[in-house]
Amino acid sequence: MSASGRGQPTDDLLAALLDGMDAALCAFDADGVVTHWNREAERILGWTAAEAVGRKGFAGWAARAADAQDVEDRLMAAQDIPGRQVHEFALLTKDGGRVLVRTQSAGVPGADGKPAGVYCAFSEVHAQIDLERSIALSEALMDDASWGVVLVDVDLRPAVVNAHAARAFGSARTALLGRPLGDLLEQGAEDVEGALQHVLAEGSPPAPVELWVAVRTPEGVRRRCWRCGFLRLGSPLAEEPVPLGVGWLFQDITEARQTALDTAQARFRAGQLHRAGRAAAEYEDPAEAAAVRLDFALAGFADHALLDVLEPSPDPERPRLVRSAVSPPGLAGPAGQGSLPVPYEPGHPVLQALDRIGSVRASVPRGEAAEGWARSRQWPEAAAHVLCTVLRSRGRTLGALTFVRSASRTAFDRADAAYAEEVAARVAADLDLATRA
Repeated sequence: MSASGRGQPTDDLLAALLDGMDAALCAFDADGVVTHWNREAERILGWTAAEAVGRKGFAGWAARAADAQDVEDRLMAAQDIPGRQVHEFALLTKDGGRVLVRTQSAGVPGADGKPAGVYCAFSEVHAQIDLERSIALSEALMDDASWGVVLVDVDLRPAVVNAHAARAFGSARTALLGRPLGDLLEQGAEDVEGALQHVLAEGSPPAPVELWVAVRTPEGVRRRCWRCGFLRLGSPLAEEPVPLGVGWLFQDITEARQTALDTAQARFRAGQLHRAGRAAAEYEDPAEAAAVRLDFALAGFADHALLDVLEPSPDPERPRLVRSAVSPPGLAGPAGQGSLPVPYEPGHPVLQALDRIGSVRASVPRGEAAEGWARSRQWPEAAAHVLCTVLRSRGRTLGALTFVRSASRTAFDRADAAYAEEVAARVAADLDLATRA
């Protein structure tokens, strides 16, 4: 609102602009007389524009007598100093209270270039501190926080990425911006996008979410477990909540989660071995006990188990293996149970296991049909991953044990091989007992 009272459109526009500002603003002429006072200044101090405009300085109304001259001197000094000046003052509200404000003041030059007054923007110190803390927090998160931080726009594409997140994705920060998540993640992009869409539609989840992803990096694909938190971002300037995107915070917990999974898996497998031993002890025929152990070994481990027993062969170079048991029972086809030798070709993983007296892992080659690959090796047609291990007892090789997984499962690893060897040792003891019975 202007002190001149002119009804010109420019004055009305200026008054409307000043009253619409979120910051409190007042202005003084070269003599220190208040010329402008907007609604935010009225909200903070309680003095209306009609009561403020035309007064000289803050003496007698908006500042204590002991402080008024110092406040006026420091504000008006901005006319002679280039740039903005920042001060903190204790001002008086209309009802007699005191408010600590932080001001930014700058000189206003006239048409002739000489000082014509001062404008002063101010806000309550606690509000300013809150704003500065928010800005500082944003800068700290976007700099190098211990969590990965990604700001995702409404199209589910990264708009801002901090240094920690860039390292997690194995890429430069700017290289990640605007790219679909499917370009960055080999696996898990659908889960992340689903979570982001839920947050945009429903709001932030009440608790962190753990997601497994496979990240494409220059060194190859890495499988990681991220504990994720999501925050819906809305514009503080809109009357209605307008989503600007999602704040995605995540922390890599792969090692801890993998350790927990390995511990749970080891505990489960130890329990299965114990239960299998209890069940096998109830069978008089050791061969039946061996078959029972296979049934217990499959739980959570593989889809099929094939037990081949070594029999005397006229050709020492070509072992004679006969299918003794299969699990689940009744498996048909080339992998089925029978009395004829299994026609393994030279170099077959089972024969390699016999030669090495150890375990051999194999998976269907990329680009080759799993069905034909499995059939040619006397395995179930759904076989995509196999683990062959040797049966040894009292220093002798008794046969081989093969575990089969379909394409829906992961390939066998070293921990799986150790478990298979533990099962094979118990099965071999049963078979050895059967031959002595």
